Amino acid sequence: MFLLIQETEYSCVIKLPSAEFARICRDLSQFGESIVISCTKEGVKFSAAGDIGTANIKLAQTATVDKEEDAVMVDMQEPVTLTFACKYLNMFTKATPLSPQVCLSMSPDVPLVVEYKIEDIGHIRYYLAPRIGDEDN
Repeated sequence: MFLLIQETEYSCVIKLPSAEFARICRDLSQFGESIVISCTKEGVKFSAAGDIGTANIKLAQTATVDKEEDAVMVDMQEPVTLTFACKYLNMFTKATPLSPQVCLSMSPDVPLVVEYKIEDIGHIRYYLAPRIGDEDN
């Protein structure tokens, strides 16, 4: 059995260095089991909260960079805020060595797409449904 995934126009598409995304997921997993990703016209914010406190990491779109793979690009049609399980995001980041950049595509109430483009081969796409309500795991 397999799940058919429709092509979707996403409300927010974020491109950032894959190593930076891996670091953010790793660091925020120390604070809680969930990461909240908020995309606004100011940029993207990753946050987590838990017993030891809260952590926020904000990335603004970069104006100019020497190398394209070091850029942070945010293409937003509408603001989106979704919550995801750290456990799975950290599993996805194991693909970091395969690509210098990662693309996160988000829309309300649809799975997050985490895409690593692999030069001359293709891509790896992971899909992760957002957490709904007050789920514990």
